[in-house]
Order: sequence, then structure tokens, then C-alpha cells
Amino acid sequence: MAYGQWKINIGMVPLSQRLHNERLLKKLSIEDAAAATKIKPRFLAAIERGEYNKLPSPAYAQGFVRNYASFLGLPKSEVTAFFRREFDMYRAVKVLPDSFAKRQAFSPIRIRLQQSLLILVLLFILFLGYLGFQYRSLLFAPSLSLTSPKQGSTTSQDVTIAGNADSNATVSVNNQTVPLNPDGGFTKTITLFPGKTTITIKAKNRIGRETVITRDITVK
Repeated sequence: MAYGQWKINIGMVPLSQRLHNERLLKKLSIEDAAAATKIKPRFLAAIERGEYNKLPSPAYAQGFVRNYASFLGLPKSEVTAFFRREFDMYRAVKVLPDSFAKRQAFSPIRIRLQQSLLILVLLFILFLGYLGFQYRSLLFAPSLSLTSPKQGSTTSQDVTIAGNADSNATVSVNNQTVPLNPDGGFTKTITLFPGKTTITIKAKNRIGRETVITRDITVK
């Protein structure tokens, strides 16, 4: 085929199709072309289908096409020019939409929406936890523990009562209200008459549920 006629024809059909047609005109199989060019049959088949993404790399793709064209007797310089144009168009059609889709999947607007939704979910969970804590403090008797005095101990007339209670509870010692620290700790010093006596400590929540601890001590 004359070079001018080939240039006109190749402009009318894709390069991949032209290479395929040229091989068939020469009555060659893919295996025949592969044996002669040392290019794997699957790569030659991909070239003839225009599936350049199945070749190892753009550099390999161009080299394979040039060698294949030379084997088929086609002008390598013109084949290279048409290949570059076709390959650039292929990448524009096949690659850019994928990249664009990825950018859309991780767009700033979508990320902000996801972050806002996550914050709302966390706030809702915290709100439920707060409600649960509040209801628990109302439905159950408040916590109460004592560190002083010890059961059965002997002390002076000035007795120090110390311990820890639920920070939302009201604490009293022998019916005298005791102020609580922010963490629920409390200390109260009372004066008692000598002899055996009982100290009653109570912690009461807002609906009247209470915890009571007593200490039997001896005052000197």
C-alpha cells in the first residue's frame, strides 16, 4: 500500500483497528505476530482492541506499537504520531472520569457533611449518657462511704466524720447537713458527750432515696 494512501486510510479508522486489519491482510495470526515481534500475544491483542491500559506502561505501549507497525510494514513515524493522539484521547476518556469520580467521592462538601453527621451522633450519644446518669442517680440510692471514724473506735469528744458521697446527694451527720466538695468528699467535726454513742450518716437524692451508714463509737 502506498504511504499516502495508508495515511488517508488510517485517518479514517482508529490506529488499533488499522493494525488489526493490516495483520489480517497479511494472513497472520496473533501468535505469528507475537513470535516475530517478541511481544506477548495478549499485549498485541490489547493493542488491536485499543485497550492501552492493559499494557505495562505508556512507554512500553508506544514501543510495542512502533515495533508492531514496523513488522506489518507500516511507517513507524506516522504510526507513532497517530498512536500519541489516540492514546491521549484514550486517557482523556478513560482516566479522567475515574479521577473525577474519586475527587467527587472525597469532595470537601461530602467530608464536611460526614464530619457534621459524626458530631451529631456523638452529641446524641453523650446526651443519652447524661440522661442515663441522671436517671440512675434518681432511681438508685446514692453512693456513700466513710473513712472516719472506724466502727467500734474510741475517740475524744471532738469527733471528725469524713467520707465521700454522690456529689448530687444531700449528706447529713446526726441530722446536721454537711457541705460536699465538688468531687463528693466531705468532712464534719462534731462534739459528743463521753460514753458509747452512735453516729448516723445519711446521703439522700432528690426523690428521697437514701443510703445510711452508722458508726458505734466510744467517746472518752
